[in-house]
Amino acid sequence: MQSNLGLRGVSAVAVVAILMLGVVLPGHSQSTAGKNAPAAHSGKSAATADPALIDLSGYQQVLAKYHGKPLVVNFWATWCEPCRDEYPMIVELAKQFKPQGVEVVGVDMDDDSDMNLVRRFIARMQPGFPNYRQKTGIDLDKFYDGVNPQWKGTMPQTMFYGKDGNVVGFFLGSRPRAQFEQAFRATLGGSANSGTPGGAK
Repeated sequence: MQSNLGLRGVSAVAVVAILMLGVVLPGHSQSTAGKNAPAAHSGKSAATADPALIDLSGYQQVLAKYHGKPLVVNFWATWCEPCRDEYPMIVELAKQFKPQGVEVVGVDMDDDSDMNLVRRFIARMQPGFPNYRQKTGIDLDKFYDGVNPQWKGTMPQTMFYGKDGNVVGFFLGSRPRAQFEQAFRATLGGSANSGTPGGAK
């Protein structure tokens, strides 16, 4: 009788182990397949890959991907205190305007040496929108100019694009939430003045 119970216990453990393998393996194979295609980090899972690297050409591809949709692109870095202060607000506004169709993308400007800080920051913020990262070794002045001719490296910087892909405004430096809300609305086809270009304040 005891041996039968022992066998049943072993069988039950074996069944549980098989079921657990069945749950884990599909996820493993999917994550392996995902490594073959560059994907931005959305902050939804700690297991998600690091932000995909982009240069100016890659940035233009990102814009093309979202053509036809209102788009907000926030450039940030972990070494930039105003960026760290502003980012939670961007996350909140992304959630607020998502039902209206506004897409948000983050572009991290940290160096490779700061990747641990970047990973922790994204894991803590849980943005829920894609994040990319500048390729190291690129001509930053060319990158800045290609994104926005008035951008000389001031951080943070936020670009606002309408559905047609045209710039409706941008912020150099941080802004109050009310101004951000106006600029988010401008991407939906409102007044372009809502996201009026301006320097850092």
